[in-house]
Amino acid sequence: MSFKYQSEQDSGLILVSAEIDLKHEINMIFDTGATNTTIDSNTLHLLGYDLNTSIGIVEIETANGIVATNLFEISNFTIFGITKTRFQVQVYDFLAHGVFSDYDGLLGMDFWNGLTFCINTVHKTISINDVND
Repeated sequence: MSFKYQSEQDSGLILVSAEIDLKHEINMIFDTGATNTTIDSNTLHLLGYDLNTSIGIVEIETANGIVATNLFEISNFTIFGITKTRFQVQVYDFLAHGVFSDYDGLLGMDFWNGLTFCINTVHKTISINDVND
């Protein structure tokens, strides 16, 4: 399977659309340097999640040092037609930490477990295969 992606002309960021719970679309940056997927807490709150029901807290290392994030489980998290069920994401308050972005989060490498992918920056495509193929 091969999918076109968008990118920012100036920064070269890879932009992807994700669907949460089969009904909410959010915009994310595909970050090959991020271990885990992170979503802005404000976005999750606006989608109807109760931010007091996290399933745990983890510390992550960012460019600004180590910060604590809450863990949430998303029932269905879909990108490029690939759905991960009960997908755990880190949730971080971007605004409270001085992060101003047009995007709702970062797609980390954890989403790609069990898959192989190739990013073609010339044609702006991502080819995806199941490791069992």
